Amino acid sequence: MTEIKELSQFLALDVRLDVKALALQQTLGLTGTTDGRHLLINTPCIVKNLCQLLNDGQNSVAKDASLALINLSADEDVIPALLAEATNIVEHMLKIISNPEHNLADPACMVLSNLTRTKLGSEKVFQSMEGNLDKYIDIFCQEKYNKKGARLHYLASVLSNLSQLPAARSYILDPSRSCLQRLVSFTDYKDSICRRGAILGLIKNCCFETDHHEFLLSEAVDLLPKLLIPLAGPEEFDEEDNDKLPIDLQYLGEEKTREPDPDIRKMLLEALTQLCATKFGREYLRSKNTYVILRELHKWEKNENVLVVLEHLVNILIRFEHEIGHDNLKEIEVPDEITEKFNALEPAL
Repeated sequence: MTEIKELSQFLALDVRLDVKALALQQTLGLTGTTDGRHLLINTPCIVKNLCQLLNDGQNSVAKDASLALINLSADEDVIPALLAEATNIVEHMLKIISNPEHNLADPACMVLSNLTRTKLGSEKVFQSMEGNLDKYIDIFCQEKYNKKGARLHYLASVLSNLSQLPAARSYILDPSRSCLQRLVSFTDYKDSICRRGAILGLIKNCCFETDHHEFLLSEAVDLLPKLLIPLAGPEEFDEEDNDKLPIDLQYLGEEKTREPDPDIRKMLLEALTQLCATKFGREYLRSKNTYVILRELHKWEKNENVLVVLEHLVNILIRFEHEIGHDNLKEIEVPDEITEKFNALEPAL
């Protein structure tokens, strides 16, 4: 422990470069093992000093400091200590992400992505944003916000993790803020599976809020086509079926391909299934001929896990409302084993 304390003294901006670089290499090595991470996290000033080194004038030093913080934050056991007030790690990361001239914005996003995998981390980050989540959604939606080439894809994971908090979902679903309207455009984003998948995770979490289904399916958000387009292929439909589809799904063309990642296809179907929890949602999906998109997907789909969710969704849509017999399926008393299956899909931290 004494050696670790001595090591921390050399992790400072004003230390000679060669000494600082050597100390960082040793620190980075320690973050690669469980015992090493616990040694570091129990040493005062280590995390604070690493955060300060993110602004070191030597790029190699700043990068090594960022890698050490990524490794530390990837260990859930040390996250509570990382989030201690004295470290200010969350505030440091948010400041870097907000700075369009900082070249370590991507590692900062990764650190926050790791921290927000826990409830404690999500609550701390949401609190530190001080009710200004819009600001970070704006940054995320500007693909060239960072002038140093950072793409900020992992900011999508941060937003998705935050959406597991009821307070964050309430913020995102507030119609006056237009948060969700800006984010839904990334459901078919081709350049990053991380960005695409994480935003779909956020949307799926929002779909659990049955009181907001009418808003989600309204023209303001227009969520249904955003969920169906990635599931649609090049198939042509007759005029009657085609006219019933949302306008964005009509005449997609023979070059149209489906979402290639099975986990994301499953997430899209789970979001649609949640929209079917209310009578309004079910009737809206039927009126927009959702079934024909799902029918063609069923012919094409090979992944067993995706097929299970797909067949469950189709089973809901093809039934008559008098057979279902309930407006909101979430208000029905159901057997414990069925409840457990539904709860497994719920947003949870």
